[in-house]
Amino acid sequence: MTFTGTASYVIADGRAAVIVDPGPDDPAHRDALLAALPPFAEAAAVLVTHSHRDHSPGAAPLAKTLSAPVLAFGPHGAGMTAAQRARAEAFPGIGGGEGADHGFAPDRALSDGATVAVGGRRLIALHTPGHLSNHLCFALDGEGVVFTGDHVMGWATTMVSPPDGDMGAFMASLALLQGRGDRLFLPGHGPPVANPDGMIAWQLAHRRAREAQILDALAGGPATPEALTRRLYAAVDPALWPAAKRNVLAHLLSLVDAGRVVATPAPAADAAFACAPSGGAG
Repeated sequence: MTFTGTASYVIADGRAAVIVDPGPDDPAHRDALLAALPPFAEAAAVLVTHSHRDHSPGAAPLAKTLSAPVLAFGPHGAGMTAAQRARAEAFPGIGGGEGADHGFAPDRALSDGATVAVGGRRLIALHTPGHLSNHLCFALDGEGVVFTGDHVMGWATTMVSPPDGDMGAFMASLALLQGRGDRLFLPGHGPPVANPDGMIAWQLAHRRAREAQILDALAGGPATPEALTRRLYAAVDPALWPAAKRNVLAHLLSLVDAGRVVATPAPAADAAFACAPSGGAG
């Protein structure tokens, strides 16, 4: 479980309702969600933001109880680009896959911009890869509210773990949300975010600063993700270093893609990374 647990949401209008992120397959939590539905509710769907074990395993049992479909972008890995898949196959040393729900499969796939009716209200699916390739946020149309899953959390920055996680995609998805002018984010972990654009601006600045720190460290010579993590996160609880190391690796791979960094002998979680000769591209 992440932080204090996964936030599940019930969106209703009259007797119509949907549930976002039912979490793990926990009978007590499932009963709590059923109790939160309006009287005589007719559930239209169970929505899942992404296929991590703290978000998706409870979807199928809940949907069966409600006789409702499970809707999501697709099964685990559904949104991976050809480049991501090629990297995963060519360089298995990258690792990753923490917390993946490999058996997850929705009854119906939602593409970017797809809508789900909830009585007179409407949810819009926003494909926001980065944390995971199949990550969706769900926006309440015309209400300025977005259910952000793990893309924007209310308590910390998000882990981006390659190869399914991608730092470039994560930054692009943040920028996508930034221009919407929403008034409230409801995340999968942590409290509501009452200043969405401010939170996104902070996250973008934080990631750019971390990238600059990595490049500055590599200017002194090659280093592994482990060594960079120990240096850059020296003031952070070491219990958080494994997640931090995955973020550092995601930054390094993004810099490799940009031609600014090279890996020896090949991109991997334990490879040595160095600044590209003559500064590289960009």
